[in-house]
Amino acid sequence: MIGVVESVIVAREYAGRNHYAVSSNRELVALGVSNAVGSTFRAYPAFGSLSRSKLNDRAQAKSQLSGVITALLVIASLLGLLPYLYHLPRGVLAAIITDAVISLLSATPGAIAFLFKVQAWSDLFLLLFICFCSVAASVETGILLAVVISLIMVIKRSNMPRIKLLGRSTENDNDFYPIDGAPPPSRNLLRRLSFGSSTDSQDDEAPSRGAGSRNSLSTDAQARHIDGVLIVRIEEPLYFANAGQLHARLNRMEMYGDMRTHPSEAPRMSPTRAVVFDLIGMSDIDGSALEILLGIVHEYTRRQVRVLFVRVCEDVRARFEQAHMAAAGGDYDFSDIGMALLHLEQQLCISTA
Repeated sequence: MIGVVESVIVAREYAGRNHYAVSSNRELVALGVSNAVGSTFRAYPAFGSLSRSKLNDRAQAKSQLSGVITALLVIASLLGLLPYLYHLPRGVLAAIITDAVISLLSATPGAIAFLFKVQAWSDLFLLLFICFCSVAASVETGILLAVVISLIMVIKRSNMPRIKLLGRSTENDNDFYPIDGAPPPSRNLLRRLSFGSSTDSQDDEAPSRGAGSRNSLSTDAQARHIDGVLIVRIEEPLYFANAGQLHARLNRMEMYGDMRTHPSEAPRMSPTRAVVFDLIGMSDIDGSALEILLGIVHEYTRRQVRVLFVRVCEDVRARFEQAHMAAAGGDYDFSDIGMALLHLEQQLCISTA
């Protein structure tokens, strides 16, 4: 296990440093075949070595020929130099090993300083905890803990859909910002939006645009709730893993208007009459997530809450048509939030002012 992990780390590190492609699957196949063949000759298990790779890199090796030369030198040393190396002081051997280990740890202080600088406390704690377990118990224990904890973190993060509750700007009725306590968009961000940057529209602090919107350069804008209307922006594709929590999070937003509010508190939002989903970041949806979303729309329709989808991409629109989303009560024919709110005002007499 240690050999496989070390081999993959070595391959990826030097592939990125020397600008060549590497396939982890092929690395594992090569290791498996070499060890399967070597086992018939009672050979030691062969894996990539981080320390030897670093020494090879410091020697400026450029091809696999360096491995052949190293093997020949090792064979020559075993056959003729062992009697002369027998009386070599252990301090000399320790100095060689220490020099190799120090070169391995050269990037560690910088990595720790960077994690501390960006306040990545969970990553920093995980790094120090795994190092402590590796020293106190064994390297195998440290690797197993690192793999298990990393899998738990990945499952936890992928299980929560990235959604934002939007509110109307106090400065411009056609701008909609996330209601999450974050500061309003900076002047530079709004200038980039005004020049039509296509990548800024999915930024967490970038406003969702309404119909006929004009870009305001005011930094005093704040987001406010629209009474009776819930505007939710979905910022990633939905699939079976992250869609499971969508209903619960929508209920919490509907009751409190803020995901940071503890569920034990009394509801503070007025009854919901309409829900507008901004799907600007949802480029795909699988069958399980579509079934969950369809169930949510059915539930809202049963409660006589109108459901509107805006900025639906072609792939998701095709899925909606196949699932008969419109028949369930979900209308997805709106190009922006402003048009959806205008429809609510004109057709359903819901005030969005």
